[in-house]
Amino acid sequence: MTQRFEKNTLRFLLVLGLIMFVNLIRKPPAKDWLLIFLFKGYISTILDKTLVTKNKIMYPVKLVKWFDISVIFDYLLFPVVCVYYNQITKSSNLFLIIVKTFYFSVPMTILENFFEKRTSLIKFKNGWNIYHSFLTMSLTFLVSRTFIALVRGADNTRVPENT
Repeated sequence: MTQRFEKNTLRFLLVLGLIMFVNLIRKPPAKDWLLIFLFKGYISTILDKTLVTKNKIMYPVKLVKWFDISVIFDYLLFPVVCVYYNQITKSSNLFLIIVKTFYFSVPMTILENFFEKRTSLIKFKNGWNIYHSFLTMSLTFLVSRTFIALVRGADNTRVPENT
């Protein structure tokens, strides 16, 4: 019975993530949002795979059994939330960027804590705890925001054509 609830929770999160993805891509500049989405998915996968390999985090219940990471979180939910974070911080100063980081990382940490304590969707092991997750989430939000700021600030000089 419990595993059924957890699988349904994962299905709900998958549908929610897909709806959120479609909604966020419609807001310009779509190229920036897709770049952040892909960058965040890449970073999340590396971090999650490292934590799973080092036996710090485990995902006992999964929709896709042949992955040892949380595919829905790493490839969809976390990147989508990160795009929303980048959208609301697009014109913010450094102080507000940091403050708004917590608008996203605190609720995500609370939700992850609930899932870790009350379900088999995620389990912390070998010293990993909710504070590590909070810090990791907050830092990856800031890294993604720094990444897109650097991309936007890059020189857009045209590349000369080959002759």
